[in-house]
Amino acid sequence: MNQTEIINIFTKKTLGLTFVLSAAAFAFAQEKVGISGSVVNKNNQPVPYASVTFSNKANKLFSDAALTDEKGQYSVNLAPGNYDISIEAIDYKKSVLNKQITAAGNIGAFSIDPEVSATNTKTTEIQGVTITAQSTKPYKVELDKRTYDPSQDIVSKGGNLQDVLSNVPSVSVDTDGTVSMRGSSNVKFLINGKPSALLGIDDGANALQSIPADQIEKIEVITNPSSKFEASGTAGILNIILKKNKKTGFNGSVTGTLGYLPQTNLNTNLSWRKGKFTWFLNGGGGYRESKNTSRNNAWYTSGPIKQTDNESITNSQNNNYNASGGLTFDITDKTSVNASGTVRTFDNESDGNVTYYDYLTDNSTAFRQRTNTGRGNNLAFQGDFGLDHKFDDKGQNIALSLSLQRNRSNNDTDIFDTENYDFKLRDLVNQKTINKSVIGKADYELPIGENSKIEAGYRLDINTNDYNNDVLETEDLATPLSYLNKYTYDATYKETFNAFYLQFKSKIGNFGYQLGLRDELSNVDIYYKNLEPNKPALNSNKNYNNLFPTIYLSYEFAKDNQLLLNYTKRIDRPRSFFMIPNPSYSDNQNIFDGNIDLNPSYVDSYEFGYSISKKNFTINPTLYYRHTTDDVKMVVYNQFDADIQLNTFHTLPVNLGTDDRYGLDFNFNWDATKWLRFMGNVDLFGYKTSGTYFDASKMSEPLYFDGSGFSSRARLTSTFKVDKTFNFQIQGFYRGGQKTQSLDRKDMYAISFGASKTVMKGNGTISFNIQDIFNTRAMQSTAYGPNYIRDSYMQWQPRQFALSFTYRFKQGEKIEPPKKKKDINSNATGDDQQGGPM
Repeated sequence: MNQTEIINIFTKKTLGLTFVLSAAAFAFAQEKVGISGSVVNKNNQPVPYASVTFSNKANKLFSDAALTDEKGQYSVNLAPGNYDISIEAIDYKKSVLNKQITAAGNIGAFSIDPEVSATNTKTTEIQGVTITAQSTKPYKVELDKRTYDPSQDIVSKGGNLQDVLSNVPSVSVDTDGTVSMRGSSNVKFLINGKPSALLGIDDGANALQSIPADQIEKIEVITNPSSKFEASGTAGILNIILKKNKKTGFNGSVTGTLGYLPQTNLNTNLSWRKGKFTWFLNGGGGYRESKNTSRNNAWYTSGPIKQTDNESITNSQNNNYNASGGLTFDITDKTSVNASGTVRTFDNESDGNVTYYDYLTDNSTAFRQRTNTGRGNNLAFQGDFGLDHKFDDKGQNIALSLSLQRNRSNNDTDIFDTENYDFKLRDLVNQKTINKSVIGKADYELPIGENSKIEAGYRLDINTNDYNNDVLETEDLATPLSYLNKYTYDATYKETFNAFYLQFKSKIGNFGYQLGLRDELSNVDIYYKNLEPNKPALNSNKNYNNLFPTIYLSYEFAKDNQLLLNYTKRIDRPRSFFMIPNPSYSDNQNIFDGNIDLNPSYVDSYEFGYSISKKNFTINPTLYYRHTTDDVKMVVYNQFDADIQLNTFHTLPVNLGTDDRYGLDFNFNWDATKWLRFMGNVDLFGYKTSGTYFDASKMSEPLYFDGSGFSSRARLTSTFKVDKTFNFQIQGFYRGGQKTQSLDRKDMYAISFGASKTVMKGNGTISFNIQDIFNTRAMQSTAYGPNYIRDSYMQWQPRQFALSFTYRFKQGEKIEPPKKKKDINSNATGDDQQGGPM
């Protein structure tokens, strides 16, 4: 039985299982009953914000918890059974009792006693029993961002960050690994609120694959960041929050994964919390294979070649290992220090084969073939240090942090080129890049009264990228390799940013507002020198000083029901390798040419949104408009290369014209029944681009980028809850086509499946998923140039499936829920975060 037959049988059985499980959901769904009650003190006065925990004695998966409201009342849905009930509140003794829950209704008032010296002692923290029940909202709308919780994403279990991002609302991942938000790929990535060596240089797709999904706690989608954030990333910011367990005692989990295309992963998360010390250790590694396929068919109106067909297939084997550890020490009740370190490695081996069929004007045909054998290694280190100090209990505090990062990347490629099965050329390419970064930050917060706050801060970024690129070639295997001068170079890219920000936020009744201003002074130095004779070194220095205002307005009709209006100005700084001439060489017919004269683009971004969140649903429609000037576009042109006697495609980034985007981004959660949940995202958007590029040395006619149109993206995840221990998901994705005068991109869709079963009394979870069931996730487009038409097809990864097992072990059962009724001005999200308007 061959591989295709195995996959077909496996797919049919899996689809059959889907229908069986759908039917089972109706029969085995666990029914709950509605329970209500109250918590009072010895004077029969209500106790607000008390924690009431119901621990099921037969099966802890049926446990749940609730928090009393301002009137001391609570409600919760429970399966009938025998429960241990614990009640905890600030300045009160913990109370524990037992009760049999049989039917819906009010179970009365629980009375708790105050601490002996509660009025004179320091306020203590509430500690509640760990509840393993799932969060009711995997996608949450907050004032200044939207938060996605991947723990309930069964389809991505055992995968990596790139798999998780493919399922995040408002985010798209193209078949080549490019991440975009609302159609724009200029996305800024942060790890725990700051740039990270974990993501490597320029946030490549390989780096996204090296972060396991099991180490991700949540993802913050920030489409219009405030002045507290750096101004780069015109599409917005994706802040990846990694897990740091808040349970007391020793806790942890281990996850192992097996899958096809062959993949194996083993990851662990450990933590220990006691007294003034907290430490964590996350680590793991894995092996993964991938297969990339691309095809190009081009027709020419001039030159000796009238048609070219080529196909490229690359098989890769990737190994990645990562480890991170950290320690937090509370020096006093108001001052704490923290330190953490991270090391990550990523090794890659690849075998590629590119075949060309050239149909000449004299009706002859030439066959060529290029084989690529590649080997790459990436090693990243990062050290973070911080100090947090609270001046008082009213919210005045300062946070200082320093991050030191280093990333080294080595890539070697051996290329053999044959024509009509006869040896023609051998190329040997070595690319080495070293990135070093220093990031220092200081953030200060000062509350003013009950409803206002001033925030101010400073940030220093120093980034240095050293590029060393060697390309050697020979036309005879008996002749030693010699340098290909115009592609062999040394380059250094250094950027230094100094940033200052100030913002004020306040609330008047139901109306909240935040005004901010950020000043960024940036200096960019580029040095480039290649071996081509009589070519002097290129030196470029660019200085920018820009002001970036932000305005946030909100109006709250009721709790979890509000209107939001905001405006931000942002900058799109070119990626470093975009500005290095000839940065890559792996195919002598497809060359990427960097542009040392590339300048930043600027965007004015407006959003008007509405958010309503109820018990069973959340709805968040947002109208948005972005206007970009000096927009960077990729110019593709064709030239006949006299050295190799072939037509060659060149890609060049240039500042060109304007780009306008407008649309409706609609997100929702809906718990339709006790066993069925939907999470969806629909982005309906229009676009209008303008710009003309012409260089007589490169093309005979101008390239026009004028175009407008309307397109869409949609994603729907359906989760079926068979019982407390068994869930499965079906997920669909669709991206509509887009068309300009020079490019027509076709639409694309994919369907995935996942299932999850909790075992071992809640300590273990078995998960299974199939990515892209019908193998349809591929990018297709048609490009139009002055003398050619080219059809392109690319599939980054074919259909794959994975089976994973997670085991959770613990000595500590307690966590830290909210300490007090939260100050509305407090900064809860940590480093480099901001609260937005109240």
